[in-house]
Amino acid sequence: MVTIPQFKNKKLFEQAFIHRSYLNETKEKVSSNERMEFLGDSIISFVVSKYLFVKYPNYNEGILTNLRSLLVNTKSLAQIAKELGFGELLKLSKGEEESKGRQNQSLLADCFEGFIGALFIDQGVEVVNEFLNQTLIPKVDEVEKSRSYKDPKSLLQEHVQAKRLNSPVYKVLEEAGPAHARRFKIGAYVNNKLMGEGYGKSKRDAEEQAAEKALEQISAQKLLKKRP
Repeated sequence: MVTIPQFKNKKLFEQAFIHRSYLNETKEKVSSNERMEFLGDSIISFVVSKYLFVKYPNYNEGILTNLRSLLVNTKSLAQIAKELGFGELLKLSKGEEESKGRQNQSLLADCFEGFIGALFIDQGVEVVNEFLNQTLIPKVDEVEKSRSYKDPKSLLQEHVQAKRLNSPVYKVLEEAGPAHARRFKIGAYVNNKLMGEGYGKSKRDAEEQAAEKALEQISAQKLLKKRP
C-alpha cells in the first residue's frame, strides 16, 4: 500500500489541491495549485526520463519518448490520483463540484502534478523519487510488456494510412484560461469528419486524447457493423 508522505509545511500540501475555481468562492488568502502543477509536471518528466534512460539503454529517443508519454499523460496520472483518493481532497467551486469535478481526469491529473511540485519544495527530489517509485514507475513494466510504445496519434495515423484515407487533422475547438494555464479542446478529423474530441493543458495532450477517442469511435463502428 502506498504511503502518502507527511508534509513539514501543511500549507504546501493544502495548496496542491486548490483548484482555481475555489478562489472565487472563498475569503481565505490562498493560491491555486497551478504554479505547483507547472513545477510538478517538469519534475515527473525528469524522474521518469532518467528512469527510462537507465532501464532501457538500447531504446532510441523515439521509443523512450513514447514510453514516457504513455506514463505521464492525463489518463495515467488521473488514475493514480484516483487510487490515492486525491479527488476527495480537492477544493472546488460549487459549479465544479456539481459538474463532478472530483472525477474529472484533467483535474485529477493536475492535482497529482501539484502534489509532486509541493512535495519537491517541501522535501526535495529524493522523497519525490521514492514516492514516484511507489506510484508511477511500477506502471513502466506494464506499458513495456503491452508493446504499446506508440501514442494514440501514431496509431490513428497508421490506421487511416492502412485505409488509404487522408492523414488526420487536429483543430483547436476551444482555448481558455490565463496565459500560464491554458486549456485546450481539440478535435480529431478524418476525411473532414469529427471523430474524437480531447481536452488538456497543452495542445499535445488534447490532441492525444482526441486521437484516443477517435480510435475508440472507429472501434465501436466496426463492432456495430459486425452485429447481425
